[in-house]
Amino acid sequence: MNRQRLILFILLVALAAAVIWSFWATPRPKVAPPVKNAPGQRGAAARDASGRTAPAPALPSDSRIVRLDLLGRGQEVFKGYRRDIFRPIFVDELKIMQNKAAALKVVKPPPLPPLPPPPPPSRIVPALTPAEERAQQNRRELARFIFKGFLSKDQQKTIFLSKDGAILLVKKGDIFERRYRAASISDQSLTIQVTDTGEEIVIPLMENLSLKAVP
Repeated sequence: MNRQRLILFILLVALAAAVIWSFWATPRPKVAPPVKNAPGQRGAAARDASGRTAPAPALPSDSRIVRLDLLGRGQEVFKGYRRDIFRPIFVDELKIMQNKAAALKVVKPPPLPPLPPPPPPSRIVPALTPAEERAQQNRRELARFIFKGFLSKDQQKTIFLSKDGAILLVKKGDIFERRYRAASISDQSLTIQVTDTGEEIVIPLMENLSLKAVP
């Protein structure tokens, strides 16, 4: 234990000696004596220890003293700015704003072609009655006959009708196809009466044409 205390004491003494030595060994700044003006340099400015120029002594202010040196100075004329250092910035900002405006500009789509007119309303065909359906069927059957000509003898006319390659002779009062009776025959027309319905159909006679009723 005594040995450890001795070593600790020696270390403390060495530390104190090192601190004292470092304090005395540190160099201290020296202050230079003031320098007087040399002859012929009365108006020269004095310099301080740091090397900065000391301000010249101010002249005594007196409103009665006229400063001729100030009157000899010419008034400087403002020549304006030679260069605008901010101009490139403003130009770039303007270009950026124009580019943004062009990008945000809404592009209008091309106009759509005009719509076609609506189709006309479909024609509603009324339903046929049973009598009308039979009348149309009679006309379709008579249209299968073709008028080939006629023959007059003893004031009586006989017409020649052709159907499916066969020739049929019809005189006034004759019944053909079991339900069509020749009611009258003239040079221009043939009147046929349907036996089961009593309908009369007038057909113009034109050679080599089918028997189509007058609408």
